[in-house]
Amino acid sequence: MLTTKLGTSLASLSTGKAVWLLDVITLLCAWPLVHWLAYAIGRDAFPATHAPSAWIVGLLLYPAANVLALYALGLYRRDSIVQTRNSLSRLPLVVGIGVVATGAFLTFALYPLQDEARQSMTAFACFLLCAAMTRVVFYLLRRRGFFRRRLLVVGAGKRAWDLEWMLRHEGANLNYEIAFLHAPVLGSIDPRLADGAVGPVIEDGMDNILGTAQRLDADEIVVAPDERRGLALENLLACKIAGFPVTQYLSFVEQEIRRVDLKRMELGWLLYSEGFYFGTLDRVFKRGLDLAVSLLLLLGFAPFLLVAAVAIKLDDGGPILYRQERVTRDGRVFRINKLRTMRIDAEAQGAVWAASKDGRVTRVGALLRRTRIDEMPQLFNVLSGDMSLVGPRPERPHFVAMLAEQIPLYRERHVVKAGLTGWAQINYPYGASIDDARSKLSYDLYYVKNFSALFDLLIILQTIRVVLWPSGVR
Repeated sequence: MLTTKLGTSLASLSTGKAVWLLDVITLLCAWPLVHWLAYAIGRDAFPATHAPSAWIVGLLLYPAANVLALYALGLYRRDSIVQTRNSLSRLPLVVGIGVVATGAFLTFALYPLQDEARQSMTAFACFLLCAAMTRVVFYLLRRRGFFRRRLLVVGAGKRAWDLEWMLRHEGANLNYEIAFLHAPVLGSIDPRLADGAVGPVIEDGMDNILGTAQRLDADEIVVAPDERRGLALENLLACKIAGFPVTQYLSFVEQEIRRVDLKRMELGWLLYSEGFYFGTLDRVFKRGLDLAVSLLLLLGFAPFLLVAAVAIKLDDGGPILYRQERVTRDGRVFRINKLRTMRIDAEAQGAVWAASKDGRVTRVGALLRRTRIDEMPQLFNVLSGDMSLVGPRPERPHFVAMLAEQIPLYRERHVVKAGLTGWAQINYPYGASIDDARSKLSYDLYYVKNFSALFDLLIILQTIRVVLWPSGVR
């Protein structure tokens, strides 16, 4: 009974949040003791004037940096958790980055006379063991039925099938138990759901949705019929009054998959749902973040940019920078700065999308694209105000006009400035087709709809993962 109740209470947690919570609990249990022992054993290594404050700072800073590194480098993402072996293989590097960064900060910024080697080695061993143990425990808890989310989906048509497919491939949880509640007035049953392999289809419970939800112990009710005119809203209201969350299909997709489903987009939902609010404080903070981070990155990457410029010049003798017209907020056109990665005559036949293993990319350009160094001159566009650090990818006017004709709501992505990185860029590989553009737009619209300064900061952190482990880079 205790296992069932605890499993139900954990059902509302996404997979990433559940692993994060286990990480935090494990660190709270292990690190204070391990840190105290390491400090006690190595007490002679610490100057007397710094020892108490050093102990406190190390106690707090090391685990905070570790969790931050795990988040920034993608260890709480669904795909990383699904691929357990790949996740475990990355742990030493991820934990090492957090520990080294913290040790360097303590040594050079706060306590220049203090040797942090002992503390850093202790932290690395402790955090690596804790992170590995957390992921093993999470796997075992999943096998016992924890973190399982029970959904009652009203409707069993094509929309319900789309929902099940997206949850299976992109859902915030790894385990869903789905039951479909259907009646003839809601349309026909999708053949792919008819056999009950995905989840049972209940055809006699529409008159008592509350009773069905209670019997199934549903965590949430998702309204997703193909035909809504036969839907008894008073029955759904009874469920909501009884404490069952009742969520419309598009809103559920948005909250669970964190993108907008363009395939079944309804302008009425987009109009009346929350979002598209750009507060003054968020805009001020966003601009401050743009300026501060851009200046820091330019200072830090200056040596690499210099080496890259020399390499480009030596490779074929052509210009170092590549300037091109792109579209930003409100459809305004500006000239973007990038390090040149293609041949000088790359677009002699007109504008085309980059392709996989594009023959126009130079030898030096291939390395610059893989490491994303070619994007760094865009920081000058950020400083000038043409771009932001976070936003939709800046596209060329020619492609914007073409895509806007074929993809509804494409121009709505331009209500914010184009970005050096963005929600679409960290969740979807480089796209070179209309289908790719449509998929990336679903993420761009989610970002525009849910814009906040905190969201920007989280996207910037997750960009580190894309830089270290490029996927889909062309």
